Amino acid sequence: MFKRISRYWWCQILGWTTYAVVNLFFAYSFAGSFGSFYLINLLMIMFFGILATHLLRVVIKRLNWFQYSFEGQMLLFFGLTVSAGLIIYVGITTAGNMFRYSWQQRGLTDQKTLTFLLPIFTLTAIWWLVYFVWHYIERSRNSQVDKLKLESTVKELELKTIKSQLNPHFIFNALNSIRALVDENPQRARTAITELSNILRSSMQVEKAETVNLENELDIVKDYLALENIRFEERLKVQYDIDPETLELPIPPMMLQTLVENAIKHGISRTVSGGTVMIGSHVRDMHHEITIENTGQIGGEETTGHGFGLQSTRQRLSLLYGSKASFNIYNKNEETVEAKVLMPLF
Repeated sequence: MFKRISRYWWCQILGWTTYAVVNLFFAYSFAGSFGSFYLINLLMIMFFGILATHLLRVVIKRLNWFQYSFEGQMLLFFGLTVSAGLIIYVGITTAGNMFRYSWQQRGLTDQKTLTFLLPIFTLTAIWWLVYFVWHYIERSRNSQVDKLKLESTVKELELKTIKSQLNPHFIFNALNSIRALVDENPQRARTAITELSNILRSSMQVEKAETVNLENELDIVKDYLALENIRFEERLKVQYDIDPETLELPIPPMMLQTLVENAIKHGISRTVSGGTVMIGSHVRDMHHEITIENTGQIGGEETTGHGFGLQSTRQRLSLLYGSKASFNIYNKNEETVEAKVLMPLF
């Protein structure tokens, strides 16, 4: 039964009961006792108070009071305060006359009417103040929740869009690496197809994930580098500087593979003698730092940060971590380019 009572009625019952208890406490504290007139008066205030505030609440809900301007809501507040107070006063006096309960004999003279009304108006003003403030807070909280849900949905859609663009981009480059082997080394081509299959399987598994751990991402990168090694042979050298403690840390899926692909495409492939790609992962100053160094120098749209691969990296980092993450690519020295990603530790 208690579960069926709405939050509004719980507030009504508890609020008016608290009002009655406080009045009885002070009456007993100062007078030592209270008569039947005081109890009847208090009960009638409670009854007509609940009746007046509930009826007026129904009215303002139909008026959709939130659509009013601030000035309109202030006028509504004062109007509700006066209206509720008058309903309580008229209700009490009418009930007294109906049941032949002489208020004049009990001390409620015409001169004391104003004195009686002032506490009633104060009481109803407090009730409506609590009601308005409650709904403002509730509305603000719901608005904030809706905003967070919308932001989350937008972020999820943007991430899915970026990942759906990454997969075809990656597959196209991987197939190019395999194509060169079909006639020259069929056995190695079959092995390469198996490696590509492993990459695609891993890629499909993380399609719905916002992040994957570094170890899983490294497995994809190693398969990708094995495919690229077919094309570059001794021109491509790979080194790893991975802190074992970072293997379980989360990173955006396909991010590392995209950066390694960028290093090979715009660094190693443009150098006649080839070069080295070094992949590093460490924890520094409460951040997960990933670095990809490659032989070459910055030049062209992709390596200056305007190409699809690097732009997608920035977008995903921004969506997942906001301003707490960063990505930069620059000439480390006259022979090496370094791409550095910093992600916060949670």
